[in-house]
Amino acid sequence: MALHAFSDLRRVAFCPRQLYYARRDEDRSPPPDVERRRALAYRYDELIDADNGTLSDLHIDISPLTFRRNLRRTRERIDRFDALVDPSHRDVLLTGRECRGVVHKCLDDPPVPSLVATGTPPKQGVWEPQSVHAVAAAKALAWERKRPVERAYVEYPTHGIVRSVSIDGRRKAQYRDAIRTVESLGTPPPRLQNDTKCSACEYSEQCGVETRTLRSLLGFG
Repeated sequence: MALHAFSDLRRVAFCPRQLYYARRDEDRSPPPDVERRRALAYRYDELIDADNGTLSDLHIDISPLTFRRNLRRTRERIDRFDALVDPSHRDVLLTGRECRGVVHKCLDDPPVPSLVATGTPPKQGVWEPQSVHAVAAAKALAWERKRPVERAYVEYPTHGIVRSVSIDGRRKAQYRDAIRTVESLGTPPPRLQNDTKCSACEYSEQCGVETRTLRSLLGFG
């Protein structure tokens, strides 16, 4: 059985049609600023008290004051914060029963994967594509270590936020849906209609989906 890439599962959870275009174009390259953003996830200990000028030069997505406040709250709430600052393993390639991919950080005793996201977090929890990615990483780590992995972390370093993700039944169901969709992907899936996801998708012009402005939604255009 072919192993599914973590990135494919994340894409298909965002939009099956996006994965179709990425496969067609053999597009696996990340956006150009991804590495710069991910690098912040390895500097929490110095950034938590950094001055405004230092933080502004790093192009964080929020004000320096909010960033420091978020990172301090994260340190208080995440019980393995110190391990995330200096993880046991970095950029680990994991191969599970169904999927494989790179985990940005991997903690020991107990084993926990951590994924570094480069975008904006939701108000609570994590976005569904990142939830699916977290379950895939946890399952692959559990397969390699031959022991249960019941938790993962998703980090949003440009916001100073880390979210703990429980590998529960709901998230596992989302993961299984993503697996089934990847395995059945052939012809172009149906387009999403007037979805906010479309405006952020690099394939929106090729897809031809019609996105509506706020003005048109309110009946003014």
